[in-house]
Amino acid sequence: MIRKVRSHQSQEEGLIFEISSPGKKAYQLPDLDVPDVDPEAALGTGNVRKEIEDFPEVSEVETIRHFTRLSTYNYAIDYGCYPLGSCTMKYNPRINETVARTEGLAWAHPYQPESLSQGCLEVIDVLEGYLAEITGMDAVTLQPAAGAHGEWTGIMLVRSLHESRGNARKKILVPDSAHGTNPATAAMCGYEVENIKSNSRVLVDLGALEQAVNEDVAAMMVTNPNTIGVFEENIVKAARILHEKGALVYMDGANMNALVGVSRPGDFGIDVMHLNLHKTFSTPHGGGGPGAGPVAVKSILEPFLPTPRVRKAGGVFSLDYDRPNSIGKVRAFHGNFGVLVRALAYTLAHGGPGLRNATLDAILNANYVRKKLEPYFDLPYDSPSMHECVFSDDRQSAKGVRTGDIAKRLIDYGFHPYTVSFPLIVHGALMIEPTETEPKHELDLLTDALISIAREIDDDPELIKNAPHSTRTSRVDEVTAARKPVLRWRRGQ
Repeated sequence: MIRKVRSHQSQEEGLIFEISSPGKKAYQLPDLDVPDVDPEAALGTGNVRKEIEDFPEVSEVETIRHFTRLSTYNYAIDYGCYPLGSCTMKYNPRINETVARTEGLAWAHPYQPESLSQGCLEVIDVLEGYLAEITGMDAVTLQPAAGAHGEWTGIMLVRSLHESRGNARKKILVPDSAHGTNPATAAMCGYEVENIKSNSRVLVDLGALEQAVNEDVAAMMVTNPNTIGVFEENIVKAARILHEKGALVYMDGANMNALVGVSRPGDFGIDVMHLNLHKTFSTPHGGGGPGAGPVAVKSILEPFLPTPRVRKAGGVFSLDYDRPNSIGKVRAFHGNFGVLVRALAYTLAHGGPGLRNATLDAILNANYVRKKLEPYFDLPYDSPSMHECVFSDDRQSAKGVRTGDIAKRLIDYGFHPYTVSFPLIVHGALMIEPTETEPKHELDLLTDALISIAREIDDDPELIKNAPHSTRTSRVDEVTAARKPVLRWRRGQ
């Protein structure tokens, strides 16, 4: 039974072009009280905008109603649970938005002199210190713009250290349970990629790792917790194997929402890692908005961090460019500053105990979802879940229903779909990350919906294979949509 949504009165909405009427305006202004002047003569032909062909002409009330109705069509984290696994689509407190809009911060220009940027430089300095403490690392750079950019920065730091020792080495080891961007990052940094298989518990196989590590290996890129949502419980032993051969350990910190306040990567052998501030430390994630991928390092890598570094002397902050071993700038300015402000506000608002509680709640929610769904969906591993759980569609595929079909049917129940067919290590994956911000009531609605869908598959699999049924746009041909997208409207089409 569908409990979250019902059909309701909400009219179909065409394009605003289709309600246009020639001559309509959304404003009334008096005639100009200046002498008639030819705009082109006064401003120059190149500075006068021509009318936009077919630009909609509508009244104010038509404009307001159009965009208000459109806003009700969108699903968002402010509307309900967004169970995308790996993406960490958690609710972000509005106080962080308020702080980021503080005039002196929001309007600061990156070319301001240091004397006028003391507050901004202090934000960077304080946040770097907190992130170093949270991760158990020695230094942090906030320059990278997002996670993959942070990965690239981290591996370039690894390369620079090895080069300073006379041998950049040739290979990066990447477990099959790591994030998909890790192999691409290693290749972009000039390394060969060697895959390390997981064992039966979806953990790095220490035997396979030991055989793979030699003097050609620069580092291993490990995601912890991994993409199955499982903590690499042998990470200390794995780090020791690499360190004994002079290799480093890079950790993809995209899943830090399961570790903050509980476990510090620097304490279990990590040399360099990135964080996704737009996932773990607030800021709307997705929709093409900005991200932040700070990189935290142990002291051996600190000399190579991007320039400039914020320094404080005599109570005054400055930017230090005198860093001969630095890999240089990785971004024109100092990171996506608004994201950094939000992350600092989030950290200060929670404090140490609050950050730890958020982590524990995320783990609790994921395990609550896992236990409720285990009787209905195949769980391909028995290792404890951290912040997310991953099922497969093995039971349902026997009736011809795949994970993508289930996800589309979930839309009919009023939910955004979970992450479909990822990670690749699980065939037909259903990846669910409820995060710490979802209440039990919403989790019950989500799990009840998935249980109901599982029962529908037993009774009428065609119902699922043709879903969604209640959306304004029915199931689309995804192959054609990807290969021949229609990205603009033309009159008469």
